[in-house]
Amino acid sequence: METPGRKSLQFLVIVCWFFVSLESLAEAANVLCYKTFDEISGTCSNLLGDGVSQEDCCLNDQYGFQLTENGACQSCRGAQWSKWSSWSACSVSCTEGVQRRSRVCYGYHEGTCPIGTRDREMKSCLLKECCPVMGGWSEWSAWKPCSVTCQTGTQLRERTCTNPTPVCGGTCTGYNRETKPCDTGQICPTHGNWGSWGPWQPCSHTCSIEGSAGQPHQQRSRLCNNPAPSLSPLGKPCPGAREESQSCTGLPYCPRDGNWGGWKPMQPCTVTCGVGQILQKRLCDNPPPKHGGKNCLGDDVRRQPCTVKVPCPVDGHWDEWGPWAPCSRPGFEIECEEIPTSQMRNRKCIGRRNAGKPCAGLRAESRVCYSFEGCPLTGTWSVWSPWGLCEPVCGPEPKRTRKRVCTPIYPNYP
Repeated sequence: METPGRKSLQFLVIVCWFFVSLESLAEAANVLCYKTFDEISGTCSNLLGDGVSQEDCCLNDQYGFQLTENGACQSCRGAQWSKWSSWSACSVSCTEGVQRRSRVCYGYHEGTCPIGTRDREMKSCLLKECCPVMGGWSEWSAWKPCSVTCQTGTQLRERTCTNPTPVCGGTCTGYNRETKPCDTGQICPTHGNWGSWGPWQPCSHTCSIEGSAGQPHQQRSRLCNNPAPSLSPLGKPCPGAREESQSCTGLPYCPRDGNWGGWKPMQPCTVTCGVGQILQKRLCDNPPPKHGGKNCLGDDVRRQPCTVKVPCPVDGHWDEWGPWAPCSRPGFEIECEEIPTSQMRNRKCIGRRNAGKPCAGLRAESRVCYSFEGCPLTGTWSVWSPWGLCEPVCGPEPKRTRKRVCTPIYPNYP
């Protein structure tokens, strides 16, 4: 017969056996062992292997493990709180609300996290002092006049968000303006618009005047026909000018003819005695010819006679040489002999008066001579001279002549 004490002992034995069996089973089971355990998210990463015992995996308390591939990840370190999560968004968008954050107790076979601490926290938050209150529309205003005075346009009416006025960032739903088409029943006038410009006309001149402000120009025009203004109702004419002009560029300069400047003062008489001239000059410089222009017409000098009543000096000049003196040598018989001697001739300085200059040069000259006159000598003919003119110029039997000279050969003649 079993007693109550014996039944209790049997129960205790069964319970102890159950726990011992579970612990042995856990130690014997293999787990998925991870190198990294994230305290905030409670997740494992960097798998080391799936055939590792839980006891071996947790020799390093920085590791984590999973009993099954889809099971929760557990930390190998002693039980402790994870870091707080970030604060949640405020629970309301206006007035006072709350924000929340949480943390998780992670750990393994080391007991539980410290008692008396919380896994959740709250704090108050205020994004806006007040909540938006929607406003209401006022009555529509009267329709405004048509936007055009002819044909069709639009009319506008408005309302305001003041019934009531929104507060704290509120608005009114809908639009504050409304339009509708309107027809004036009037035909619109057609306003004029210019057509395209025509081509440029030729330049007013083919050359430009140097230094002149009025340079050649060219014009072009356009028609007010794109479209032309209507007559009824009366349209506006085209704005702006019908014609425009521009200066011509790249033209050559026009030829500029020369013009005489004023006469210069008279110059002194050209002589210091007797009759001479007084000269007066002018220049073609008012303006000078340029760019192919014509020179000034007329003379650049005008002359008039002048008299200086002083006899002019007359320089002397030599008369013709006189004849050579006979070739002789006193005390010697030199005829037909190779004995040199000298002979002279003279000339006169004539015409000098009024302190004129005397003749320049020598009054007399001499030369070596031999007395071979009438002596038999061998000679040589010179080259014939050119033929002369026919003589007589008119008349019967005209003739022309040429000459040559027989020059004697003097022995030892210097």
